[in-house]
Amino acid sequence: MPRMKVLYNQIKSRDMNMKRITIAAMTALIFITAKADDGSRLWLNKQRGACTAKIETSDKSDIAQTAVSELAAFWNGCDIILSRDKSLPDNDGFKIERSGKNGSLIVKARRSAGLLYGAYELLRMQQTKGEIYSGKTGQDTNLSAADNKFRISPSVCVSSSSPAFPYRILNHWDNPDGSVERGYAGKSIWKWDEINGEKGTMSMDLKERLTIYCRANASIGINGSVLNNVNASPYILTTEYLDKIKVIADMMRPYGIKTYLAVNFASPMAAGGLETADPADAKVKEWWEKKVKEIYKKIPDFGGFLVKANSEGQPGPGDYHRTHAEGANMLAKALAPYNGIVMWRSFVYGNHEGEDRVKQAVTEFEELDGKFADNVILQSKNGPLDFQPREPYAPIFDRMKHTPMWVELQITQEYLGQSRHLVYLAPMWKEFFTFVSPQQLQGIAGVANTGDNTNWCGHPFSQSNWYAFGRLAWNPELASDSIAREWLAQTFTRDTAFINPMTAVMEASREACVDYMMPLGLHHIFKADHHYGPEPDGLYPNYPIEWCPVYYHKADSLGIGFDRTRMGTDAVGQYRHPYDSIYNDINACPEEYLLWFHHVSWDYKMKNGKTLWENLSAHYNRGVDEVRRFIGTWQRMRPYVDTERFMIVSALLDHQLENAEEWRDTCLGYFGKISGKIQETATETSANLLQDDGTQPAILQGQETDRP
Repeated sequence: MPRMKVLYNQIKSRDMNMKRITIAAMTALIFITAKADDGSRLWLNKQRGACTAKIETSDKSDIAQTAVSELAAFWNGCDIILSRDKSLPDNDGFKIERSGKNGSLIVKARRSAGLLYGAYELLRMQQTKGEIYSGKTGQDTNLSAADNKFRISPSVCVSSSSPAFPYRILNHWDNPDGSVERGYAGKSIWKWDEINGEKGTMSMDLKERLTIYCRANASIGINGSVLNNVNASPYILTTEYLDKIKVIADMMRPYGIKTYLAVNFASPMAAGGLETADPADAKVKEWWEKKVKEIYKKIPDFGGFLVKANSEGQPGPGDYHRTHAEGANMLAKALAPYNGIVMWRSFVYGNHEGEDRVKQAVTEFEELDGKFADNVILQSKNGPLDFQPREPYAPIFDRMKHTPMWVELQITQEYLGQSRHLVYLAPMWKEFFTFVSPQQLQGIAGVANTGDNTNWCGHPFSQSNWYAFGRLAWNPELASDSIAREWLAQTFTRDTAFINPMTAVMEASREACVDYMMPLGLHHIFKADHHYGPEPDGLYPNYPIEWCPVYYHKADSLGIGFDRTRMGTDAVGQYRHPYDSIYNDINACPEEYLLWFHHVSWDYKMKNGKTLWENLSAHYNRGVDEVRRFIGTWQRMRPYVDTERFMIVSALLDHQLENAEEWRDTCLGYFGKISGKIQETATETSANLLQDDGTQPAILQGQETDRP
C-alpha cells in the first residue's frame, strides 16, 4: 500500500511533466500485484470454470472445438448441442433454441464460426445474467439466475443474430521494432523475439497473452486482424517475419480470426531488390505474385493486404504516374486466386496544393469509382479529416457508388485523450451511422488500442472502446448505453448501483471531451507533434500548412471558423442532398458543426439567444464541469471497485480535469485576445449560458442522467 500511495500521489502531482508521468507512473501502478483484478482478462474477467453440463457437436473443425472448449470451461447452465444447419443464411450468424428434450439448448449456425459466436452469446448472457442485456429492439431476453445455475426461460427461441458486416477487423499500428504508432498502452503485443518461426513456437507467456487476445476478439465477433502499421516496414514480408506471422495465424485461426498484413507499396524495391515498384512493370507484378504465393503456402486462410499509398510520404502508384486503381488492382490480381482482398485507404492528402484538406479524398478517388477490381475495398475514415473529437461524416461515402466501401474507426484515442481521459466512443460511432447506413458498407475496421500494459489498453475504461467496436461491428443498431452496461457488468460488477451511474458517465464522456477540447465544430487545434493538449496559435514554418492549427480555426478579430460554404471552399458541395444545403446555410447548419462549415462573427446570435462567444465560453466551461462530475461519481463507486483500479481511474480523472482546464484556459485565452473579449472569459460558468429559461441544466446538477 505505501508504494501504491506514492505512485498515486505522483500521478496527481501538478509539478511533474505530464507527458512522462501518465505512462510511466500508471504503468508501474498497473503492475502492482494484490488481491484485486489487474484488468488483464478484459471483459472475460467474470468468467469462472464451473461447468457440469454436457456440450456436444458433430462439427470437428478447430473453430467448433474452440466453442466446445469455451462452454465446457465457463458455462454454468443446461446441456448444449452445437449443430451446423445449411438452411440458415450463409454468414457468421447463429440461432439459439430449445432442443426439445431435457430442457437443453441447441446452437445452430451454417458456419463453424457461427457456432463459436453463439457460444459466446450464451456466455455473455450468463455474465450479465440477463438483467441488463438487450438486443436490437431492447427486448428482454427472459433470462434468470438461481442457485448459481444459469437457467433459460421456456421461450422457443432464446436468441438469433447475424453480423451486419462480413469483415470486422482490427488494424494494429504495431511496428517490427516493438513500438506502436499512436499507441498509448505500452509496446506491441506481438513479441517477435519470443516467436521461433522455424520451429513454429512461441514463449508460454506470449501464448497465454495472445490466447486472451483471441478469446476477447472472438467474444465480440471480430474476425480479422491486421498485425502491423499502415506506415508499413517492407521487411514484414521477408521470410523471417512471415514464418513468425504463420505462428500467430495458426493461433488465431481456431478463434475464427483471419490474419492480414499492411504492406509498403515499394516492397519490391526494399525487400526484393528491384529497381522500381511501378505497378505496370512485369517484374513488379511477378514479385508480388510470388510473394503472395509464399504467404498462402504458409497461411492458407490469409486475408489480404491493407495499403496506405501516396499519403504522408508513403510510396504508391502515384510515384509512377499511375492511379490508385492501377496500384490496387495489381495487388488484387495477385491475391484473387486465393480469395484475398485489398483494403486501400482513402486517407490521402497533400497532392492537391491549395485545396481544402477535407475535400481531397473525394477529389482523389471520385473519378476512379467503378474502376477498382472486385476484391478491392476502399477503406475510409468516418470523418473527412482525421479522427477528430467531432467531425461531420466523410462525403466520400456519398460519392463512391460503384466501389465496395468500409469505414475505418479509431479505437485508440489519438485525438481524445490518448488513454489518459475517460472517453467512451460508442456514441461517436453511433452518430456516424445516423448519416451512413451500414447497408452501404462491406466491412468495418478499427484502429486498435492494445499494448503490452497488463490491462491491454492503459486506461481501464479504454477497454470499453475495444469492446464497443466489436459489438457495433456485429450490430450497429445496438444502443451505446446497452453496450456500456454489458461491458461494465462483465468487467466490474453487476450491481446496478454501480452500473447505472457509470453508464451515465460513459455516455456523457464523449460530449464532455468535445466541449472542453473543440466545441461548435472547431477542429485540429492540438499540439502538432503528438496531438495531445491545445495549441491554437500553432503555425510551423517547416510543416505543411494543413498540419497547423491556425489553418483550421482561422480566428481573427471578426470571427472564427472555416468557411466551407459555396462561397468558401465549397466542401459542402461534396455532400448529398439535403446535407449540402443544410451545411451551407448558417441558420440551418447544426450548431455542433457550425465552425466546421462557417466563419462566424463573435457576436453572432445563436439559437439560445446568446452570442457565439458566450456559447463558446459556456461549452468550454461545461466540459470542465462535466469532468468534475465524473470525479464525484467515481468517488462514490469506491465500494464496488477493487483498490488498484479505483486508484488508477481516480488518478487519471484528476489528470483529465487538469488537462480539460488547460484546454479551456488556453483556448479561451487565445480566442479572447483575438476577439477582444478576453475580459469576459475568466469567471463565466456554463450554468447561466446554455438555457433560455435561466434554469441550470440537469447534467450540471449532479444528476446521473444522459446528456440533453
